[in-house]
Amino acid sequence: MKVGIIGCGNISDTYFQSQNLYNNINIIACADIINEAAEKSAKKHDVKVHSVEDLLANKDIDLILNLTIPSSHREIIQKTLESGKHSFSEKPLAMNFREGLELKILSDEKGLQVGCAPDTFLGAAGQKARQFIDENKIGKVSLGTFNMMSHGMEHWHPNPDFFFKPGGGPIFDVGVYYITQLVNLLGPVENIISVSGTIEQERTITSEPRYGEKIKVETPTTLMAVLEFSNKTKIQLFASWDVWKHQHNTIELYGSNGSLVLPDPNYFGGELLVSNKDSDWDIVKTDKMFLGIPNEEDGDDKVANYRGIGLSDMVNCISNNKNARCSIDLALHVLEIMDGILISSKNNSIYKTETSCDQPAPLTEKDIRNLKH
Repeated sequence: MKVGIIGCGNISDTYFQSQNLYNNINIIACADIINEAAEKSAKKHDVKVHSVEDLLANKDIDLILNLTIPSSHREIIQKTLESGKHSFSEKPLAMNFREGLELKILSDEKGLQVGCAPDTFLGAAGQKARQFIDENKIGKVSLGTFNMMSHGMEHWHPNPDFFFKPGGGPIFDVGVYYITQLVNLLGPVENIISVSGTIEQERTITSEPRYGEKIKVETPTTLMAVLEFSNKTKIQLFASWDVWKHQHNTIELYGSNGSLVLPDPNYFGGELLVSNKDSDWDIVKTDKMFLGIPNEEDGDDKVANYRGIGLSDMVNCISNNKNARCSIDLALHVLEIMDGILISSKNNSIYKTETSCDQPAPLTEKDIRNLKH
């Protein structure tokens, strides 16, 4: 399927390179409101450069890959649908649940698919964990924890402003990986109760080229919540950009017959830990699975990064009249959960979700083999 990219920032290179991993993605053009950024990407990846308007009007393009900043996601997805094209967007789907719901209504009216990152839950670790839960390996899951803590994004990102605006923050930017993984594993959420806070009212950039500049913080940087799922599983959530160091695991699930620990859901692979009641932990490696093989370096670590699998799966599903695994229903429900966490903390009340979604179908090694080059 012929794809056009709108938004040529940091993440665009990863999606351009995904063409080397998957056999059904063909990026033919790109655009950006900063024309120099589009021209640089076009030259680097040997594609045509267009204005945003011309790209949307290009009849050769079937799908728009939306890699703009979060505050532009809704507008670009809406324009994409109105131009008669499918859309796959970086996360989040929109700045809030109501905006996302409008996109869902429009996509249904147009008969077009909207997909949305993250797709990391389709990786080896997420799928192996899903297999364990589906096979009842740790029994019925009743409880769990989600911990995502660091000291923010201003230390490494060249332009970190949007991380600290509405639509950013630890839940919308990073917590979305964890919540999507949990919905993949446990299904939809029904009830949310939370508290939040902002420890520092401004942040100082310590990355280049804007070292020393100040950023006003406009969204909570610490959130603590309990999520109650439709199956009555309860997950304790702690997401913060106010913590220098900690020793918590990212996701732990507690079942009637044992426990399961997942690696960082920001990546596709990693080791799982599984126990049978009070037995010692068994280490489950995923580095031999298709989407678990380490393929890039992150500091001193080798990690699995297969971003683009969600887009590839969506292209395949469009061709076969099926709903994509990274569907708008999943993205909208996750968006409502994130919005609900903020609303609950603001109103000091329990938030009851309006939406639900099906768990995405498992992605098998056979499915991946059909999409790989």
